[in-house]
Amino acid sequence: MALDPKLLEILACPQDKGPLLYFRDEDALYNPRLRRRYRVQDDIPILLIDEAETVDDAEHERLTAKAEAEGIRPTF
Repeated sequence: MALDPKLLEILACPQDKGPLLYFRDEDALYNPRLRRRYRVQDDIPILLIDEAETVDDAEHERLTAKAEAEGIRPTF
């Protein structure tokens, strides 16, 4: 199940307050500016800075390329 589109309209990174990329198939929200990935568990975004995962350069490139290829747009 995907996150509600209305919820996606208001979601922002808790650290820089900017938009996120939502990867439904990976259950993740991603902030490419800070290279931080937030997991989505049971359709609930876990937007806790302490629980975010910082991704390496290779993973950042993969996620940004995937977003571009699939037309994934930032939230809000």
